[in-house]
Amino acid sequence: MSTVAAIFTAQSIVESTKQLFAELVPGCRVISIIEDALIQDVIRAGRVTPEIARRLVRYYLAAQDTGADLIFNTCSSIGDVAIMARSLVAIPLVKIDDAMAAEAVRTGARVGVLATLQTTLAPTVRLVKAQAAAAGRSVSVVEGLAQGAFEALMAKQPEKHDELVTAAAEQVAKQADVIVLAQGSMARMEAALAARTGKPVLSSPRRGVLEVKETLERMGR
Repeated sequence: MSTVAAIFTAQSIVESTKQLFAELVPGCRVISIIEDALIQDVIRAGRVTPEIARRLVRYYLAAQDTGADLIFNTCSSIGDVAIMARSLVAIPLVKIDDAMAAEAVRTGARVGVLATLQTTLAPTVRLVKAQAAAAGRSVSVVEGLAQGAFEALMAKQPEKHDELVTAAAEQVAKQADVIVLAQGSMARMEAALAARTGKPVLSSPRRGVLEVKETLERMGR
């Protein structure tokens, strides 16, 4: 039986991620490492500080020490630290949004990045550009920030969250060929936003778990 250690910085996508593993990688044992205050510290600082990065590195090392076959990083805001941590661990580290970004640059030359937090927008833009460079593709990035949507979600106002995200998506769609949703918490809106904007809309959780499945299969796990 394969084992995956998943690093979470918030509670919001823990259960939905476990459900995806049960659906897509049945039989896989998932160990959840959660610090639900971490994303709040990133938001408060406006960036991943050296102190936050050190905390994250300890979690990656702890994930390896569980005996897991693979580490799954579920938070796009800390993606830059995850990339760096790959050199510190001896097992694969899959980022939730890599597959999404790779698909986006294959899909269109103008990639819209939609986020509800500035701290997630910036690293996702960097990721899209890095994936384009790796694929030898030239893309432009259209940034969209749904101001107030994350706060609405945390205040248990999903309708307001969805309204703000939809409005931001409509603006991004005017200039983009494809839209990526920078946060896993937005994944449930993927189909609705595609229908509303008439553009391909990509989210990360399902694509990320599928990449985990493919990586485990290559490992023979």
